[in-house]
Amino acid sequence: MVKEKEKGNLVRAEIERLIAVGDLKGLLYKAAELHGHLCGHMAYGVKAGYIAMRELCLKSQGMEEVIAIIETNNCFSDGVQMVTGCSFGNNALIYRDFGKTAVTVAKRDGTAIRMALNPVFEDRRKDKYPEAYKLFDKIVAKREKPTPEEHERLMQLFAELSIAELEEPADEMFITKRLKIVVPEYAPMFDSVRCSICDENVMKSRAVAENGQYFCFPCYNQGYYQMDGSGISYEEEKIDQDEGISGGANADEE
Repeated sequence: MVKEKEKGNLVRAEIERLIAVGDLKGLLYKAAELHGHLCGHMAYGVKAGYIAMRELCLKSQGMEEVIAIIETNNCFSDGVQMVTGCSFGNNALIYRDFGKTAVTVAKRDGTAIRMALNPVFEDRRKDKYPEAYKLFDKIVAKREKPTPEEHERLMQLFAELSIAELEEPADEMFITKRLKIVVPEYAPMFDSVRCSICDENVMKSRAVAENGQYFCFPCYNQGYYQMDGSGISYEEEKIDQDEGISGGANADEE
């Protein structure tokens, strides 16, 4: 009789099959469902995730038994997430704001592999795909409005180069190290409390307690950390959650 654990994760059956047969192109298209388009750095994330899962003999159940520590919030991270099954939502994805195209994938016992995109390899891409990089610079980097034909051409070139890059040798693409790391404890469970102003539930660890009441950061006009395209930053400006909420517990009285 097959044990329950040996049956694998049914919701990831197709991804696990693609990993098992080495279908990197299939994994690339699965990652594109999350990312929204095909591109080179997403392909590198797919390949890094694939190699790590194979080398460490891992299968993800989405229960923090596989941990991925990413060092960038660029396209690379989406390839890693899809292949490893590690995400912010299942607490198996850790983000370190280092600005490096790199990931460490680990077992819970700390056995890990870190893969960083080789800068020598990366620098050669502009010469190999001049048209794609020229359009990227115009449309993405400089935010100049493209013609419909230019946008379509960029998407075509991105798709072609992402598939082609999967075939590049891994030892040229990545700087790879085998490691033994300290894996973070399983994610703690936090109680929820009710904000005394907006009446919404908020994790107790994120609430401001004052005079026996709890307040969420927006209602209390509390600063907060935000991750966006620039990385992690601390924001101090006030947030109006609703037209009827113009301040919070420490707002100036009119």
